[in-house]
Amino acid sequence: MTQDAHGGSGSRNHYENVPCPFCGILCDDIEIGPTADGLKVLKNGCAKSISGFERRVPAASPQIAGRDVPLAEAIREAARLLKASRLPLFTGLGTDVAGMQAVLAAADKAGGVVDHALSDSSYRNYRVLQSSGWVMTTLTEARNRADLFIIVATDLTKLHPRFFERIVCNDKSMFSDVPPKRTVVLLGDGLDASAVAGARIGEVVTLPVKADRIGEVIDALRAMSKGFTPSGDDIGGLTRASVEDLLARCKAANYGVIAWSPSSLAFPSADLTVQAICEFVKEINATSRFAGLPLGGSEASTTAGAVCAWQTGFPLRVSFASGKIQYDVDRYAASSMVTSKESDLIIWIATFAADFTPPDTDTPLILIATPGVKTARTPAVSIPVGTPGVDHTGSVMRVDSSVTLPLRKVRQSSLPSAADVVAQIEAAL
Repeated sequence: MTQDAHGGSGSRNHYENVPCPFCGILCDDIEIGPTADGLKVLKNGCAKSISGFERRVPAASPQIAGRDVPLAEAIREAARLLKASRLPLFTGLGTDVAGMQAVLAAADKAGGVVDHALSDSSYRNYRVLQSSGWVMTTLTEARNRADLFIIVATDLTKLHPRFFERIVCNDKSMFSDVPPKRTVVLLGDGLDASAVAGARIGEVVTLPVKADRIGEVIDALRAMSKGFTPSGDDIGGLTRASVEDLLARCKAANYGVIAWSPSSLAFPSADLTVQAICEFVKEINATSRFAGLPLGGSEASTTAGAVCAWQTGFPLRVSFASGKIQYDVDRYAASSMVTSKESDLIIWIATFAADFTPPDTDTPLILIATPGVKTARTPAVSIPVGTPGVDHTGSVMRVDSSVTLPLRKVRQSSLPSAADVVAQIEAAL
């Protein structure tokens, strides 16, 4: 074995300690080897990493209205459409840090709006952070310190297949080879506990609650922690005794963590549930050590929000149409702009998953995506690009917003990066 060009060990076609860009926790211990026609995940894979790394990428060429053209011609046509557009919308945004930086530069020059396609769920968190703040931990801190995990309304086995293995059920920690046992509480309806196993796990508690009633449970915990007694024996569908037991566990914990994904809280005013969680965490920190841990980060949504905040001061939903940065959480939401057809041109960027597809709309579309992304209508311009962490190097931010990981090239590919394509389009404006 030899040292490869990006820090991990491996031969020319065999790689160890590869970061996986296909979910927000960015496991960086993947082992990958070659096959006759692609890649093979040899070790530490999950359903998402196997699907991402082993996907057979179909042959694809740049196109204008379905007709194959040279890349330079597709670039010129995309630039022409942007110049003619009254209000272009840059969305999708499944790309890495460099890709997102290029998007912001192009949107600035073209007078466009920038918003990630999954920001409706992200804003269930952002609204709380903006209005009242929060106390958060990181994946590393939770892995090494927490003795109580409360998982709220989120099926982590599907969202992050290795979360329990990597963060909760690890046999060792940074501070002990034989760390104390952990309690895991699944607060939600139909959550999969099959991965919560091993010598590290002391107890698994399942509290079935409908997602839209979890706020009632959290509010009751807050009231009880202050000495108040909620009326009635039914609290969010749970018995009073089970809620009192949960509060006792929180108070007894040396380091408690409440984890949730905003995408799993898909009901009206779900940000109020997130706010209830965050306020409870703040209050219980007066007597115990506790923190929140928002999860998710699909299609590099965490990266998009972070880069936009670094460069504009706002977490997405920004417009450059007036010649200066304008932020409006409602007006510049991609979902509403597509529905209302306020934008007359959509630039959809999707470099990771082939099923991250643009909306079905008759608004003209520029598609900058990994080959295989399906569209309901023929794009005005289609430019195939590589996947960061597979076809080219790059960097993405982990879901806990504490680490930006470098991605490595593990496959020979002639596909350009989204960052290069968008930068060429910007240069042609």
